[in-house]
Amino acid sequence: MGAIRVACQTYTWEMLGDEWQGTVEDILDSIAGAGYEGVEITNTMVGPYAEEPSAFASELEARGLSLAAFAYATDGFTDPGRWEDDLLGARRAIEFVRGFPEPRLGLGGAASPAGDRHTEKLDQAIKFYSEVGRLGLRAGVSVNVHPHSHHGSLLETAQEYGYLLDRLDPELVSFGPDTGHIVRGGQDLLACLQAHIGRITHLHLKDATQDRQWAPLGQGGCDYPAVMRLLEQANYDGWVVAEEESEFARCHGSEAIRRNRDYLRSVGY
Repeated sequence: MGAIRVACQTYTWEMLGDEWQGTVEDILDSIAGAGYEGVEITNTMVGPYAEEPSAFASELEARGLSLAAFAYATDGFTDPGRWEDDLLGARRAIEFVRGFPEPRLGLGGAASPAGDRHTEKLDQAIKFYSEVGRLGLRAGVSVNVHPHSHHGSLLETAQEYGYLLDRLDPELVSFGPDTGHIVRGGQDLLACLQAHIGRITHLHLKDATQDRQWAPLGQGGCDYPAVMRLLEQANYDGWVVAEEESEFARCHGSEAIRRNRDYLRSVGY
């Protein structure tokens, strides 16, 4: 069991928007205090460290944390008119993460906020993922794609996941699924993970009920003991990243992530 490491995602604070008045250091303190080994931070939450990866590395080291991944997202990578701006952001993200041990860049899921679900939109995102994968390969950065189930997502069903992964070169872009988003998309969680287990290099652990409501880990529809057994059987040796978007977390973020860490310990991690 020792090969799998447990990190925490910073979206618990990002989802608050302007209501969040704390600092990056406050977030890192909460994550370290809850007993996580690593952190996955986003281009939104990295704040003053965006151009200072060495300073961010020092903050992590001071708290005994590792960088599990840097997550980069805009509004879905589906607008050809935003290609250059989105690609510039990806280049900056690669530059930020490339100096860390085991550098990993997670790309947000394809989305069309206006609700336009034409295949051309998803194809545009796939083109973008592939280009970032090539940039990452040249820089020594592992790139994965992270489908979600909100904000006009184009990646929710098993068919849509298959369409995406069939068109991505696994040498360029791996798979970074999220248990909660899989459930919210109406898929069978274990069947989805099993179908793509050879492509998974990064996994978010988020819980959700069958009526698409977020829940603390262990209180929704995700069978985490079974998920972890599947990872062990596949000799998975990457990060699992706990992420919390429940209503409780909106009011008590630090306590929510601590409870999630305690839950994962209770199932052996």
